[in-house]
Amino acid sequence: MEYISLALQLIVSLTIFNVWLVRFNKNTPYRGADAANMKKEFELYGLNDTMMYIVGGLKILFAVGLIIGIWFPEILHISAIGIAFLMAGAIGMHVKIKDEAKKSLPAFLMLVFSLAILVLN
Repeated sequence: MEYISLALQLIVSLTIFNVWLVRFNKNTPYRGADAANMKKEFELYGLNDTMMYIVGGLKILFAVGLIIGIWFPEILHISAIGIAFLMAGAIGMHVKIKDEAKKSLPAFLMLVFSLAILVLN
């Protein structure tokens, strides 16, 4: 079970780094509505730039926490809960703007993986 948790921690962390650091200004099939980048996506959700940077900063912080949590379990729990909370919010935003379910799939998977990390640890 330890290896499953470790794999999930790395998957969630690397996915968040990819979305927020590599693909921030790129179009993906999972962006809300027809947004071409993160800034436009948050605008479509009715959220301002400040909220975008707060959410992004928290996601990156918690993703780093999932990696540090390999050695420090107390950080792992806080980080997994934080990611789960933020992913639930992301799903809520997709529902708010009536996105097709496919666009919520990455957030849903990260939510499930974060909850699995909590259960396994």
